[in-house]
Amino acid sequence: MQIELVETFLDLVETRSFNRTAERLGVTQSTVSARVVALETAVGARLFVRSRAGTELSTEGLRFEPHARLLRADWNEAKRAVEPAGNSAVTLRLGIQNDLAAGHIGKLVAGVKRNLPQVALYIEPDYSAQMCADLTRGALDFAILYSPKPHPDLHFASVGDIAYRLIGDTARNRVQIDPMTYIRGAFSPAFEATHRQLLPELLGAPLAAGQSSIITSLLSTIGGTGFVLADTAQQMVETGQFGYVEDVPPVTQPIYAAMNLRNRTARIYRRVFRIANRHFATVSNPSDRI
Repeated sequence: MQIELVETFLDLVETRSFNRTAERLGVTQSTVSARVVALETAVGARLFVRSRAGTELSTEGLRFEPHARLLRADWNEAKRAVEPAGNSAVTLRLGIQNDLAAGHIGKLVAGVKRNLPQVALYIEPDYSAQMCADLTRGALDFAILYSPKPHPDLHFASVGDIAYRLIGDTARNRVQIDPMTYIRGAFSPAFEATHRQLLPELLGAPLAAGQSSIITSLLSTIGGTGFVLADTAQQMVETGQFGYVEDVPPVTQPIYAAMNLRNRTARIYRRVFRIANRHFATVSNPSDRI
C-alpha cells in the first residue's frame, strides 16, 4: 500500500473536504478522489460517505482510522531507522519554540548527550502549530512548545514555565506607555489572553511581533516599550538604556513537552522528558539554580 493513500485518508479525516485536502496536499481534487478509491479498494470497504452536508467517515472508516494512524507512524519510524546517523543508534528530531531556542537549547542538548550518548540529534526551532503538525506526521519526534494543539496522536505534559517582563526606554509605569511606540508581543494564545486582561488599552498598538528576539531588536533600534523574556529584560536594563515598567507584573508562559502518544512510555522519550522537566523547573524557580 502506498503511504500517500494513508496520508490522504488522514487529511480528509481532519478537513472533511476533498477540495481542502487537495489544497493542503498540493494535488488536484481528482487525485484525492483517486487515492480514496484506491485505498477503499485495497481495504475492501467504503471509508467515506459524501453528501450535501460534506464528507463523513463511514462505519468502516471510523474503524480504519486508528489503524491508519499506526500505519503512518510505523512508516515514518521505518524511514528514520534506515537514515544515516553516523555511529549513533538512532536520530531524535527535536523541535523547540523559537523564543526558547537561543537561551535553552544548549543546556538541553548537553543533558541529552550526557544521558543518551547513543542518540544523534536534529534541532528545529519553530512555532507551536507547525511543531504539532510535524509531530503528527512524524517529521519531529519530540517538541518543547508553548501551545498544545489537541490531537488523537499527540501527548502533552507540562515541564514548567517562563516569564516575560515589560521594559521601556522611557516608560517606568503604565500611564507613561505610549501606544504608538508600544510593541505588542504575540508569543502564544495564552500570553495574548493574559495581555488582553492586563493591558486592554494597548490592544490596538500598530506594531506587534511573535518573537522576543524581534522585539528586543526593535526596542534597541527604534525604542519604545515591550515584553521580552525575563533574562533578556534584565540584560537590557543593566545597560542603563531601559527600565522595567514597575507597576506591570511579569507574564508567565507555560511550557509543554509534546510527542506522539505511542512514544510516551518509550525509554528514550521518558528520559528526554525528564531532562526537559528538570531544566525548565530550574528556570521556573531561579532560586533553585545551582
